[in-house]
This record gives sequence, C-alpha cells and structure tokens, in this order.
Amino acid sequence: MSRPTPQRIVILGGTGFVGSRLVPRLAADGHGIVLLSRNRQARRHATVGRNVQVVSTDVYDPPSLRSQVADADAVINLVGILNESGRQTFARAHVELTRLVVDACRDTGVLRLHQMSALHAGAASSAYLRSRGEAEALVKASTLDWTIYRPSTIFGPNDGLITRFDRLLAIAPVMPLPRPHARMAPVYVGDVVEAMARAVADPARSVLHTFELYGRETWTLLNLVRAIRDARGRHRVVLPMPDGLGRVQAQVAQFVPGKPFTPDNFRTLMIDSVGSTDGLAELGIEPQALSAWLPRLLGQPIRQRRLDASRQKRPS
Repeated sequence: MSRPTPQRIVILGGTGFVGSRLVPRLAADGHGIVLLSRNRQARRHATVGRNVQVVSTDVYDPPSLRSQVADADAVINLVGILNESGRQTFARAHVELTRLVVDACRDTGVLRLHQMSALHAGAASSAYLRSRGEAEALVKASTLDWTIYRPSTIFGPNDGLITRFDRLLAIAPVMPLPRPHARMAPVYVGDVVEAMARAVADPARSVLHTFELYGRETWTLLNLVRAIRDARGRHRVVLPMPDGLGRVQAQVAQFVPGKPFTPDNFRTLMIDSVGSTDGLAELGIEPQALSAWLPRLLGQPIRQRRLDASRQKRPS
C-alpha cells in the first residue's frame, strides 16, 4: 500500500479510548494532528509522538472552534459518552457538538468530516442511540464529504467492556446480570483505528459512506461475563435476571458512584449490537477475535498463578 498523502487533521475527543490509539496511527502515516482539548496541560501526554499538537479550546464556543478548524484538510469527531453527567448530556455531547462541528466546517471551507457513531444509531428507544442517530442525520444533511463509523461494543486493553466486568467480578460473589441474552459482536479497538486510518487515506472509497464495524464472533452478554469469570478462575455466580428485575436494578445502580448501570444502558441492550454490512471487510481488514484476545486482556489467570505457586513450594 502506498504512503497516504499527508493531511492536517483536527480531532475532537482524541484523548479517549479510540482517539488515544488513532492519533499515533495517523501520525505514523505522516498526517499532522491537532488535538482539541479543554485542558492542554492535563493532556500533555498526548503530545508524545511526532506531528501531534494539543490545543486548549472550548469546542462548544463557535468562534474558538472555527479558529481551530480553519485550514484543516479533515476533521474527526470522536466525542461520545455512555452516561449523562451534569451538563454533559447525550443531546449536548452528541447532537449539539456535531451541529457545531458541521457549522464550523461549513464556515471555514473544510469539506471532509469523519464522524464516530454507534451500531444501530437511532434504531432504539435509548437516549444514547437516539442522540447518535440525530447526530448522523445532521452530518448526512450537510454538504460535507462525510464518513460515518458505526462500531459495535469496542474491546481492548483498559476498555469499558472486559475491564469493567472483570472488576465487578473481583468484588461480587454473585453478579445479577440484566439482559443476559443481549447479543453483541465486539470489535477490537485496533481494527476500528485501522478502519479509520484507511478511510482517511482513501476518500474515493469512504466519502458519503457509513461503515459498520463489528467482530467475527457473536456473544451473548451472559456468555461473555461467564467467559471472563472462567478465564480468571473465579468462583462467582452469574445470575441471569428477567427484564422486570433488570429494570429495577438499573434504577438503583444509576445512583451508585460511577453509574455502573443505568435505565438508558438497559434500553440500549434491548437491541442487539450485531451488524449486517461488514465495514471491516469493505476496507480489507480481517477482524480480530475477542476469544483470542481475552487471555491477554485479563493477564495470567488466577488459577494458573496458584498452580505455579504450588509448584514452586514443592521440593525438587
């Protein structure tokens, strides 16, 4: 594959789970990256690497956003939240900010926009998916050369999927599990990043196109949590819950610090996170399997550590 033409790319949300991996990938292709952050000093680690600049700016202030977007070859909007907190609502983070980004691109003559979304955006009763759908509609109604990325649940080191359940299983002898038969096709974060890098490099294949990004394996939530438990060698009861009790659990858990589960999370799980059009294949990417990654994400299983320790105690 030939080296991509270098671009000046402005990224919103570039210090998050996907962004922190996308930035070095794009920089390695020779692109000049400008990361927009509310606090440059707090994100100074993001400047590590060549061709990367971190700029403090209020992305919700139209003049500030326009000044940073001006002269960019492309803008990538990765901003997204899974739970609302204070002023940071789904409407503000997904819809309002997308509108501001589209307006800033239009006003400064930037034509290329890459928009992160979610699989089945707009297709469920959850506010999260509904707001993602509204944001997509704004992008598609614009005159920009857009590309939309719709990933399933994303996994990788320190993710919000495997890591979250692993931590919960570490402290809970019994885990009540809502929506246990919800289906998902988790996609590796590196595959998402590679898809975006290839779309950036090849506008002829990606402009005015929506890519569904999902993995090769389909899991139920119950099977996934049990696999995490078993890989760790933990003796835990994973208790499938009927929807009525699951809704009650969500009502209570939303007030727990960190909001481990909310009513909107429950509504999001009402629709399976499984795709129908293989965007990774369209971009020539063979997806990595969660089952192969699971041991690496969890480290050496507890059971294996115990076996190793017992062997060391045996007399030779």
